[in-house]
Order: sequence, then structure tokens, then C-alpha cells
Amino acid sequence: MNLFTHLHVHTEYSIIDGISRISDLVKSAKSKGMNALAITDHGNMYGAIDLYTECINEGIKPIIGSEIYVAINDYQIKDQTERSPFHLTVLAKNNTGYKNLVKLLSIANTKGFYYRPRIDKKILEEYKEGLILLSGCPSGEIARLIIHQSYDEAKKMVEWYASVFDDYFLEIMRHENVDNLDMINQNIIKLSNETKIPLVATNDSHYTEQIDSNTHDVCLCIQTNSQIASTNRMKFDDQSYYLKSPEEMYDLFIDIPESISNTQLIADMCDITIDLETTKIPVFNIDDGSDSWSYLQKQCALGFKKLFNNPTDLYKQRMRYELDVIKQTNYANYFLVVWDIAKYSLENNITFNVRGSAAASLVLYCLGVTLIDPLEYNLVFERFLNIERKEMPDVDLDFQDNKREMVLQYVVEKYGIAHVAQIITFGTYGARGSIRDAGRVMGMDYSEIDPIAKSIPFGPNITIETALESKEMQAYIPNYQKLLNTSRSIEGLTRHVSTHAAAVVISEAPLDEFVPLQTSSKSNNSDILMTQYAMDPIAKLGLLKMDFLGLSNLTIIADCFDAIKINRNQELSINTIDLEDNKTFDLLSEGKTMGVFQLEGSGMKRYIQELKPTTLSDVSAMIALYRPGPMDQISRFIDGKHGQIPSYIHKVLENNLQETYGVIVYQDQVLYIFREMAGYSLGEADIVRKSMGKKIPEIMIEEKNKFISRCVNNGFEQELASEVFALIEPFAGYAFNKAHSVSYALISYITAYLKANYLDEFLITSMNASINNSERINMFVKESKLNDIEVLPPDINESKSKFSLYGNDKEKYIRFGLSAVKNVGIKAANSLVEIRESLGGYKSLEHIFENIDLSVLNSKTIESLIKVGVFDQFADRTALLDKIDDFIAVSTHTNNAKKHNQTSMFQYLPEDQKVKTEINLNLNMNTTSKDKQLWELELLGLKLTINHQNEQIIKSVSDDYITSVEQINNLSATDMRNVKILGQTLSIEKLSYTDKKTNQIKPYFKSQIDLLDSELELVSFNQNFNQMDLWDESNLVVIEGYIRMRNNQLSIYFNNASKYIPQSNGFVESNKIDSENKCLVFTIKNIVNNDSRFAKLIDIIKNNKGNTPVYIRFQDKNLITYSDLYSNLHIDKIIKNEMFDYCDIDVRNVTDFVFPNN
Repeated sequence: MNLFTHLHVHTEYSIIDGISRISDLVKSAKSKGMNALAITDHGNMYGAIDLYTECINEGIKPIIGSEIYVAINDYQIKDQTERSPFHLTVLAKNNTGYKNLVKLLSIANTKGFYYRPRIDKKILEEYKEGLILLSGCPSGEIARLIIHQSYDEAKKMVEWYASVFDDYFLEIMRHENVDNLDMINQNIIKLSNETKIPLVATNDSHYTEQIDSNTHDVCLCIQTNSQIASTNRMKFDDQSYYLKSPEEMYDLFIDIPESISNTQLIADMCDITIDLETTKIPVFNIDDGSDSWSYLQKQCALGFKKLFNNPTDLYKQRMRYELDVIKQTNYANYFLVVWDIAKYSLENNITFNVRGSAAASLVLYCLGVTLIDPLEYNLVFERFLNIERKEMPDVDLDFQDNKREMVLQYVVEKYGIAHVAQIITFGTYGARGSIRDAGRVMGMDYSEIDPIAKSIPFGPNITIETALESKEMQAYIPNYQKLLNTSRSIEGLTRHVSTHAAAVVISEAPLDEFVPLQTSSKSNNSDILMTQYAMDPIAKLGLLKMDFLGLSNLTIIADCFDAIKINRNQELSINTIDLEDNKTFDLLSEGKTMGVFQLEGSGMKRYIQELKPTTLSDVSAMIALYRPGPMDQISRFIDGKHGQIPSYIHKVLENNLQETYGVIVYQDQVLYIFREMAGYSLGEADIVRKSMGKKIPEIMIEEKNKFISRCVNNGFEQELASEVFALIEPFAGYAFNKAHSVSYALISYITAYLKANYLDEFLITSMNASINNSERINMFVKESKLNDIEVLPPDINESKSKFSLYGNDKEKYIRFGLSAVKNVGIKAANSLVEIRESLGGYKSLEHIFENIDLSVLNSKTIESLIKVGVFDQFADRTALLDKIDDFIAVSTHTNNAKKHNQTSMFQYLPEDQKVKTEINLNLNMNTTSKDKQLWELELLGLKLTINHQNEQIIKSVSDDYITSVEQINNLSATDMRNVKILGQTLSIEKLSYTDKKTNQIKPYFKSQIDLLDSELELVSFNQNFNQMDLWDESNLVVIEGYIRMRNNQLSIYFNNASKYIPQSNGFVESNKIDSENKCLVFTIKNIVNNDSRFAKLIDIIKNNKGNTPVYIRFQDKNLITYSDLYSNLHIDKIIKNEMFDYCDIDVRNVTDFVFPNN
């Protein structure tokens, strides 16, 4: 048998051109008789730990390497001469070599990065110990010299490498259709003969098996944004770039067999051991010199005394137990590191919360890290730190997102920049994305691909394979077999790298002694580097990793507390919130959960409304249940809450499930059942729970038999034990960690509490926390209107940088923030506000543009501000856009004068004699409401120039139709089967589905309708509903159908849709007005919701009866008539009314006026 080891192998972590999964490579190598395997990804070590553990598990030797980029001259030079660095294959021979490889790739990816991560020969020589070098592929330095007819130079370079590096080999590979490869190989062999430097054969493997070549070609096209049919693209011209067998390699290099045997020689030379046993937690330095264990005990005692005046024995025992476990596991430093971060946050007014199993620790509660008393909620410490499961605990911290960087910076300052890094994460091809990407590179039209992709449901574990079980997807198989097969082959492969949103690692020694580093993909914190190892390898290395997640809801809470202090002089904190507040539970019971953390989705809103929670535990359970899997148990839980007595198959289950009305909600309940029936310790039970969660049949059978046997030994009947195991088996996989659920429930409750008790502050802080998310802003605008708070467009003389509240308890409104306008940003907004305040307000257009700072505002910014109505008080938007160049000219002139400190003789003149800048506007220009709406939608993400006629109509008939999601949530299941909904149309989309009877693909339609409080999805299978006149934007439509859940959201499946025609005694459409009528027309300008002028005008009309019909016209030219009610109008009296002297209402005496056709 010919021994051979692959030494040049690319995995999926060679992002552009590698697709091999490491587990597949290792299995393939072993099945082909190889006893070792190397990976050499382009300029990184992303897969090193995965290779190491996979090879150890399979009983073959791991060889860690990389195809490194070597700068042409100097890695610090970053210009055109360094665009194409040399390739060099580098392998770690021993532990020293591994550490040096880590150093080299850290330098390459930080200091040396220029298009690619680079080092140079000087750096390579500095870290040469323990490395094996192969001369590289056709892009290596030796090959390039050969290509350029510089054989002598190539020989000199080979001799230099051989003189500097103890283990240097000439690499030779044989592939078809590679330019100059035959010439390169001939000269490589010649160099070997002349210099006696040994040859080594490699195969430039980029995929695992030959059959994978097509998948590889598809991925190449995706990464290079090209199509398979393109001729001028990056392509591997033959199918030889796979993990060939030793026999295939021997046959390929039969003329130079030593090149094959040398691969095994190198494999035998390589021997590394990576320490996966020792923890590398930083030592927490204590000023008084005491050791970490003593100091932790001291801090715990202080916290315990502060929290519990008269603690029970249960609390004392729990504290002793937790401390004992911490001492045995030697994690005192870990707990002190976490405590110190929490302490810093508290001292700097940074709101935070612990997420996950850490909330189960009484020690952390006493240290002030967590907010939940774990004994009050019966939380299991072993879910956090289990002495029987040798894993480092995880403390995941959520911080208000606008101060997360402060905490990260503190950690860097405390432990040193070399000891702290963010953690890499790898984006992969998802199910839907795989279909879209594969279809695109195959040259298919988007309209053909999109319906197929959309047929795959959303969900964290949804794959194309599982989606194909549905008949809807099966209908695509006959015609799209190639697309589906190709999509499945790329699904799950690594597509790109990014910085994990939360994960941070802190080490005892400089990180680059253990982990290769690179610059972060995030633009901020550029000094903080990113690991090349993901979360799991970091944990295996024993490094302290934590989650620092920025959470906008914590920002809302913190900002709300600050606003309450300013507005009401009340001090609030998370620790002082009343957890039994009736107003809060009333709000939840009414389903008014928009903006409430974790509870605002339409499906959750309905369940919360049905549950009518009265405790934090109720909220916690609902958060745990509202997920795929346990969702089926929600109705049982709600029934139990409202008095239905659950049945239990044994008293043991009643003891553990009474809190959740007989439903298994939490993992903790499973652990207690294991302990009480089968005698497991909680630590042992948690190990079993975790293994059962993997759903491996062999493990499930083994654990079932063990459980039943131990139950029988404890005196339980075998049949009962089997029945209980069948009951808990599915929940072991998807039941929720109770500590996590209770922690999240607390934040849910606090946001609900603030909304129920401090609505004004809650709305403003919520909108400001979502200032870059127009979808959420739109939702909060609707929420404000439902609470009689109008939201007005941004205004140059009233808007602040962010959203702000004005008025009093009787009449209040929210003004749009300037920074919420697209193309403006916080700097420009702050500048406009600061200048305005210094001037005492802007008096005119000239006043504005003579004073604004063009260093932070540009023409695009000014154009955007005009389009959304910021300057409406001075002129029409179209007229302003017409003169934008003049505005810029005025600003440029004054900015330049200030910049050069120029003065003018005119400045010494009296104010009334000074020369004034004048901008002449075309006053005949008028912007249509439609244009205003389009601009606002583009730049604000919503329309503030509202069709008030439609809104008033909808409100006037809310007793006859469903006009809000809130009304839907109050419907019974029976009433949901037949509903009539009135709303404004937003969009329509044509999709397809599979008819189950005929197995044919048929179209269906999906639309969005705007209700008073939210948008709602509409679905119809009636082909007649694709009527453009019906679905024109802002039409009023009546929808008849039934309500159901779709992707956990409310949807209306409708059978009939028609335009709404208002009744004659109320509002009528403009085209129903008799154009021959003589009339009086009132035009109300800039009307807003619940406009007081509107109500006053109606009162005047009622009290001044005569003989002339009256029409009210809004600025958007939509018409409203009250002719049936007010047909006897007295014109002389009404026009003399003093109201019109101060209201923005035009009155036209038109007894001879013919109403214009619209």
C-alpha cells in the first residue's frame, strides 16, 4: 500500500474557492486509508481546532497549516506593487510551530493586510522555528520566477529558503489546463535534482469528492458574482481538485515516487498537541493582596447580608453549596471578573441584565450581577455550573445598546488590548438564500426563483430537505430538480465572516499565544481585534468568553428612567419596580403590547390577552411556550390558569408541574423529575437532558433504558416509568431554560410597566431607540395616534435631533426628529438645532442658509429636509427644491466668509439699513399630496401627509367593521371564521402554491392592508383579486374572510374584496358629488389627525343654517361633504365668523361656482 498524506487542502474556510466541510474531509481521508490530513486555507486558521478535534476523534493525525501570502517586498508597503503577493504552503511541525503559525497569521491579518493578509520574508524568518515550508502552487515565488524565465533567480531563491528554514520542500502538483504548469513542474524537478531539495507531491484540493466539482463551480460563481454560462470568469478547468486517494496520487506521480513518500515523511515529522484541558481565565488583581477565593467569599457575604435580613436555612445551604462548587472548579477569578464588569456598569449608570442560565446562581445575585432571586423562582444552579459536566460556565450580559462600547472599552483598559478580542462568526448559505443564489448563477429569472424560495417556511432549523416534505415544495421537484439539488449542495456552507454581535474573549496571557487574530469586521472599536476561532473552539481552548449584547429595550428602559426623573422628578430603577402592578397586568391582559419586549408579535399578543397574566411567572411561562414545539401546549396552560384542573399520572409530576398547570415548560422541571423518580443528581440529570436534546436514536434508547431501570430500583412501576419518559422525551429537546425565561420576563414586565404608567416617556424613548428603523417608527406612530398623541412632520424651528414631546395633558403631540430623516444623520441634525438655539430661532429661509454649517450639511441633506417638509412654514416644497442651488450658494458664501474671518462694511450699518440676502421663489409651484407621500415614504419610511379623509372614514365606522388588530385579538375563535375588515391598501404580490387535489402550481395573492394600529397580511387564492384598480395604494377596501396564524403572525385569508363606498348620510367619495351643484368650499390646509379646526368648523356649519350646500376640502384635494346634514347653510353669517381670521382655512364664496371635476 502506498502511504500518502494530503498537505495542500482547502476547506470551506477558504471563503472564495473552498467548499469542503472539515468533518467530510477527515472521514474521506480515513476511508481512503490515510493516517494524517493537513488543511491549508488561504491566509487563515479558521478551521484549525475543528480539524484537530475531528482528526483525534477519527484516530488520524491532524496537520495544521495555511497557504500564506508573502509580500513581494515588504508587508508594510501598501501600494500597487503589492497587489499580488506570493503563495507559500506552511505547516506546523510541533507546538512551537503552531504558536509561530498563530503569530504569523495574526500579523498578516492585522498589520499586513492589503487586499489579502500578508507577511514578508523578514517576519517569516523571525518566526521560522517549528515550521515546514512547501514552495507553493503556481502563484508561489519560485513558480513565478520560472514563468518569467528567471531560472537562475529561482534557484537562488530556493537555496535561500533551504539555508534559512530547516524543513523546506519543493512542491509539485499536476492539474489540467493550468497555464505554464508543465513548464513549472519540469523546472521544479530540475531544481530538486540540482539542489537536492526534496520534492513533495500535493493536490490542490478545494472540494472533497470529484462529484462535488459542480457545487464548487456554483460557489465560485456566487462569490465572484457571475453566472455559470459566462465564459470570462474565474473557473477551475478540470475536475481534479478533490481529495484523491493515495492510489490516484501514486499513479499521477509514478515517475517521481519519492514525491509521494515525502508526504508521509512530512506527516511523520508533524506532531502537535493543543491544550484543550486547561482554563486560561485572567487572574483578578485585588488591591489588598488577598487571594481571589477569599475576596469572592467576602463580596458574597456582603451582598448576602444586604439582600437577606433574616435568611432561611435553605438560602444559607444554597450559598454554601454554590461556593463549594466554585471552589472545586477553581472559578473564583471567573466570578470576580464578571462581578467587576457588573460593578463598573452600576457605577456608570449603564443598565444591564443577565441572560441565560447564569440567573440561576445565588452567588451572582448576591454579587449584584443578576436581578432574579433564583430560589424564589426555583432555578437550578446546575444548569449554569455543573461539577459533573466539565464545561466552563457562560455569563451572558445584555447592556443598553448605546453604552455597550463603554463596557467593552473598560474591559480593554482593565485587562489590556492584547488580552481582549471580539469573536468571529461565520455566515452560511441558508435554505432560501441557497435557492436564490443557485438560481441566479444558473441564469434563472428572479420571478421564477422567488416563489420557490418563499415556499420554504421561516425557522431556525428549516432546511431545503425538510421543506421538501411539504406538497407545496414537492410540486417544484419535476421541473426544478437541478436547482433543488444544487441548492441543497451549497446549503450550510460558509459564505462570509463577520464579528459576532455579542461574543468577547478575555485571556490570562496575550491572546495571540493561543488564537490567531484579525481586524474586526465592525467599523467601530478598530483597536479591538477579532479571533479567527469561533465560539466553540474558543470554549474548547479554555478561554473565558462572555456575551456583551447591546439590547435596545434596555436603552429604552434607561432613557425612560432619565426622562421620568426630568419630567416628573421621580427616581426609578430596575430594582425598585413594583412587580405586582395592576395597571401593568391590565395592559398585558388587554393585549396592548406594542413595544413590550418579547410580547409584541400579533400571535403572542393574542395569547397574552387570553392568558391574562397576574404574575411574572405567567409572563415567563408564555415566553418559554411561544416557540415551535411547546406552542401546542399554550392552550392547556391558559386553561389551567383559568381554573381547569390538570390531571397527573403520578404525584411526582404534580409536585413539579403544578406551577405550570401540568404542562412541561422548562428544562428545570425535567431535571427535577429525573432526580425524584430515578435518583439522578441535578448535575447528572442535566448531562442526560443535554444528550437527549441531540435526538440521536441510540442515545435516546440508552437513556430511556437507564431511566426506567433506575425508576424501578426506586420503587416505581416499569410501565409508569416508561410512560413518564415518553412524556418528557420531546420536552428535553425544546423545553426552555427557566433562568433565561424569567430574566427575559423581567425585562418584558418592566417595559410593560413603563408603558402602562409612563406612556409619554415610553413612546418617545421607544421611537428614539428605533430612530433608524422606519418600520418600527411607523408602528409607534400608529400607537401614538391610538393614544390621542399626534405625530407631526419634522420642522426646522421645533424639531430636535431626536423625537420630542410637546404640549400638556389636555393636548400633546410628538415632533419628528431631524436625525430620523434619511441622508441627514445625527451630526447634521445637532448642528441645525444648536445654530437655531443660538439664533433664537430661524426667521426666514435666508436666515437659515446664511447660518447653517456646510461642513456637516450638503445638498443631499438639504434636499431631503425639504422633501419631508422641514421648511414647510416658509414655502412650498417644490418651490424650495427649485432653488436649492441658490440656497447652497448663499451658505457657501457665508461659510467661506466665516472661514476666512472676513468682515463687511455693511455690518456696521444699523439693522434696518443692512443689505439683505433675498431668494426669490416661484410662488406658483404647488407640491401634490402624492409627491409629498412618496418623498416621505422614501426618506422617513412612512407617510406623514396622510389621507385624512380615509382615516376619518375608518374611524367613523369602527363599530361596523374591524379596523384594528386590537379588535381582532378580542374576537372569539368562532368570530374569527367570518370577519369584515376595513382598511387602506398598501401592496399586492403574486405568488404560487400547489393545488393538493390536482398537484398543479396555481397562483395566489398576498397583500398588505393598513389598519388604524398596525399592518395586516392578506392572502387570497381567488384569481380575480389581481385587479389593479382595487389595489391602488390608499384605496379603502372591505375584506371578507377568516383569520388564521401564518408564520406566527395574524393573516386574513379572504374570499371577497371590494372598494368601500361610504353611506350618503356620512362621507361620500369625491366622484359621487354632483359637479353641477352650486356650493361653498372650505379648504383646510395642513390638517392633522383630530384637528381642532375641523371640529370648530362643523360646529359653525351646524349653527348657521341657510340654503347653500357646503363642502370641505383638504389640502390633498380629497373631498368630504355634509350636504345631507347641513343643506340649509347661510353664507353671509358663516363668512363673517371670526374663526377664519386666525385659522389656516380658506373660504370661497362660490354661489356661482361650479364644483370642478376630479
